Amino acid sequence: MPEGDTVWRTADRLNRALAGVPLTRLELRWGELGGLDLLPATTLAVTSRGKHLLHDLDTGVTLHTHLRMEGSYRLRPATEMTDRARANPQLRVLAETADWAGLGLRLGLVELWPSSESGQRLAHLGPDILGADWDLDRAMTNLRAGPGRPIGEALLDQRNLAGIGTFWASEGLFIRRISPWAPASALPVEDISALLDRVVHLMTRAAATGIQRSTGRDGRDEVAFAHARSGRPCRRCNDTIRVAGIGPAPRTRTMFYCPTCQGGLAPTDDGRRQRPLGASGGRRSTYRRPGSPR
Repeated sequence: MPEGDTVWRTADRLNRALAGVPLTRLELRWGELGGLDLLPATTLAVTSRGKHLLHDLDTGVTLHTHLRMEGSYRLRPATEMTDRARANPQLRVLAETADWAGLGLRLGLVELWPSSESGQRLAHLGPDILGADWDLDRAMTNLRAGPGRPIGEALLDQRNLAGIGTFWASEGLFIRRISPWAPASALPVEDISALLDRVVHLMTRAAATGIQRSTGRDGRDEVAFAHARSGRPCRRCNDTIRVAGIGPAPRTRTMFYCPTCQGGLAPTDDGRRQRPLGASGGRRSTYRRPGSPR
């Protein structure tokens, strides 16, 4: 699922292309919304709130969309828009001006509501890690509020803080040598503060560059320390990166980690061999306790 930095960058690109210019077309291909006539209207701003996109119109209406797992927006010059492009079956939102077209593809959610209700509608979200409302103390309080709740699970709960997904949770916890399954309420305040400061720095850079990376490298298989690297050597200790589920069903998510650098096997990890992601065969890796023969 696209995370806060990707959504922020998406909003910024849409805003720069569409804001302040009258819309010539605004189609919502989403259930009953498909029959609405929303024009005339001009885009006031396109902004993000965590993983949510808000497209405010001068008619007092806000178009709220969420990318979920597979959604994305594409910008195309208006001169390139053809009947075939408009007929794309994956298209959920089409917003056109005289110069640009914003195409929302495979979106997971499309809603309309009065702009005055946006704050109330998204009041369940914690402080946005890339937003003007970012509040480190509030985020730390939220994370530590659930007794015994694993820090990895708490980071992914958008009610605690908005914008972090499995990539930045896995990477931040690895960098700070924190087990994703460590109870958040038992971690020192200093550790959580340092973790969040690091993630804010990395996500801010990713929002500016469009590249999600925690290692400082750009090469293939070099952008991450842990995320999506299960079955491969840890860049720090050379043990094997592993993946395990975190959080209760049906909201269980995948978390990547190093058992040597981050305090041992996860309680949901049986220690069996794991192939590298994308591998169809060959040697598989298994967990070895520190000091055991390789």
